[in-house]
Amino acid sequence: MRVGHGYDVHRLVEGRRLILGGVEISWEKGLLGHSDADVLTHAVMDALLGAAGLGDIGTHFPDTDSAYAGADSIKLLERVTALLDHRGWKVGNIDATILAQRPKLAPHIPQMRERLARAMGVSPEQVNLKATTEEGLGFTGSGEGMAAHAVVLIWKG
Repeated sequence: MRVGHGYDVHRLVEGRRLILGGVEISWEKGLLGHSDADVLTHAVMDALLGAAGLGDIGTHFPDTDSAYAGADSIKLLERVTALLDHRGWKVGNIDATILAQRPKLAPHIPQMRERLARAMGVSPEQVNLKATTEEGLGFTGSGEGMAAHAVVLIWKG
């Protein structure tokens, strides 16, 4: 068994879609990034890659490569999962936290869990998601951006 931790952050801007955990959330701003900027899925991918000792998402999907411009992060997660599977690693569980002052994310968490689980080929019960504000503090609290942390357990199957 191995444990990995992932962290990601993206700036909020007008004129972009807000995608979290592969789910589009209707809101006035979206996350800025080279891909779809899905901060939650990026944290999960980094945690998986880290647990397997395979670097990070910047190594596998560099923002200098135009092939990943606007990329669907769920499709990238499927590729990361396949990479782990090829090396004999199986996903045990994911525990992740999204840091965002607004919008309220609780109504979207079940769909995010389902979407992430499907991309990794696991049960939604193996994916735990939480959302929290930072009480108006820092860049997430001021609404400048969003962040996510993810911890994963993988094992040789």
